[in-house]
Amino acid sequence: MGAEGEVSMGRKLVGDLLRIHRARLGLTQKDASEIVRISESLFGAYERAERIPTTRFLEDVDGGLDGRGAFLACIEMMEEEKYPPKYLNWVRLQRLARIISGYETLVIPGLLQTEAYTRALYVSRVPAYTEEEIERHVGARLERQAVLTRNPPPRVSFVVEESALEREFGGPGVLKEQLLHLLELMRTVNHLTVQVMPTKRHVHAGLQGPMQLMSTEEGRNLVFVESQAGSTLISKPEQVNGLFDLYGMLRAQALTPWESAELIEDKAGRL
Repeated sequence: MGAEGEVSMGRKLVGDLLRIHRARLGLTQKDASEIVRISESLFGAYERAERIPTTRFLEDVDGGLDGRGAFLACIEMMEEEKYPPKYLNWVRLQRLARIISGYETLVIPGLLQTEAYTRALYVSRVPAYTEEEIERHVGARLERQAVLTRNPPPRVSFVVEESALEREFGGPGVLKEQLLHLLELMRTVNHLTVQVMPTKRHVHAGLQGPMQLMSTEEGRNLVFVESQAGSTLISKPEQVNGLFDLYGMLRAQALTPWESAELIEDKAGRL
């Protein structure tokens, strides 16, 4: 993206391709939207370059409109627009990861967030995002959640501080919906484990802050750490192994998944 409101060349290219291929096939926007199973209004927004197309949409439309690889070639460009450079490689690796883990201190993990909760997070950011930036970030985060339904699925586990379950981003209604969504995922997604670190556990292995961990298809272990000072992708084995050990200690010190579910259910019931 350039200045606020400026349309990127990549988005404009996708919009032009949609218009060209749709016209070649003699389709209206409504016809084309039905082929790729999205709303006519969303298809129109992509064609007018008002929204950043998701990877899934580009894959579907390449087949649906006989793009012959033209739309697939745009995926990398669109990903570069959606994610910060330091996070882009992490996102790409995460899609095929064997193991995804994380420790969160302030918020519900991004892969488990509802749209309303995600939006509330970005709306509350300081300094503030523009509406366009909020839409871009919300869409990118929700798109990443497709990894949970991938086949074969990764093994996913999170340890979440109890205080993160109480912070009312967007108000009590948004938080309650988020907690109920989290419970539903815990009950229905067999390859997901969520554990709560109770506030009364005054000393534990995670006091240095949150982290995201991953084991790739090739067996590489990686850690991503975010802070207000910046983000760091850690790949040196001696550092990574130490952080994986810390995460193992965190899981041992946290509530069990069953105790965690009871606590989350209790907090949702109080909202």
